[in-house]
Amino acid sequence: MSKARVIIADEDANYIAPIQYKFVTDFYNRIDLEIITDREYFNEFFSKPQNGDALIVSDKLYNPSLQRHNIKNIFVMVEEADQEQTQDVNVTGIFKYTSIKAIFNEITGRCGSLLEQPKAKGKQTQVIVVTSAAGGVGKTTIARNLALCLSNNYKKVLYVNNSSLQSFQHVFKCTARLSFNDVNVNINNNVDNPYMALRHLLRTEGFTYLPAFKFSLLSVGYTKELFNSFVDSAQKSGEYDYIIVDVESSYDESMIRFFGHSDKAVIVTEQNKSAVASTEDLISNITIPDRDKFVFICNKYNKDKKNTLADSAMEIGFPISEYINFFHEDYLADIDTSCENIGIKKVSFLIM
Repeated sequence: MSKARVIIADEDANYIAPIQYKFVTDFYNRIDLEIITDREYFNEFFSKPQNGDALIVSDKLYNPSLQRHNIKNIFVMVEEADQEQTQDVNVTGIFKYTSIKAIFNEITGRCGSLLEQPKAKGKQTQVIVVTSAAGGVGKTTIARNLALCLSNNYKKVLYVNNSSLQSFQHVFKCTARLSFNDVNVNINNNVDNPYMALRHLLRTEGFTYLPAFKFSLLSVGYTKELFNSFVDSAQKSGEYDYIIVDVESSYDESMIRFFGHSDKAVIVTEQNKSAVASTEDLISNITIPDRDKFVFICNKYNKDKKNTLADSAMEIGFPISEYINFFHEDYLADIDTSCENIGIKKVSFLIM
């Protein structure tokens, strides 16, 4: 049986990467996969007759003349969710920043037996660190919204905040926090597996989370190792697709360990000079060899204010993958609304 020919064309290589990875891991050597990221090459490529089973193309590269080619299924990845419908019956519009799962369900469903997906293999729980070099940049807001966005895409998500003094519970509907006895008694009963010890204390509001502690760690003799061990044992349980770890903005042993242990690390900064300088200091001290796991995002972006990240006079040592526009405080209070922000969706897509 001949292999199905699949062509993916988008000038954004960062967007293509997870789709390419999904095709490679799920279809192995059963398809011929071609990737195009250069517009000039794209135009040259389609100046000649092409045959294929599926073309997945960005709306910026798509033009109706592509239908003249012998391509059985054309999928146009659109930037706006309300533009999914196309006027061409042979062309399917898909919202570009929906989940990988939804995109593949649409593609494989329309391609039928040509792209018959095998049964999904078991996948290890991924640990996603969200942190920053300084306080006040919206790290916890980003982490919380990412957790809900992933959960809305049918992922099982656990949120853990590793702050020494925890004050994040006010962002949830249930504001009650865990007492020292809640934690200490259960940990002592199962010190080797803190996740199972505290599992019955977890709560769910769109996603599962470990509630905030009433007490500071130092005041009762605990260290952040409690959170590292909790996440380790939660990952081994295999009960989640993702564990989002909201790591305190303090370059200490806990942060270093989470960096090394994580599958992705989202570093949140702002566009002002102080936040950028702090982020530069942070990354200059990171010794983790796998820098590809780091995703840098600019939060609270305001196009009307000076953007230090785009200042040609400065040499910024980290790439910004996504800008998230400034949220009004009232907007932030509603997590169901704020997680629908297109910037948050794009960051969750980079993770998936």
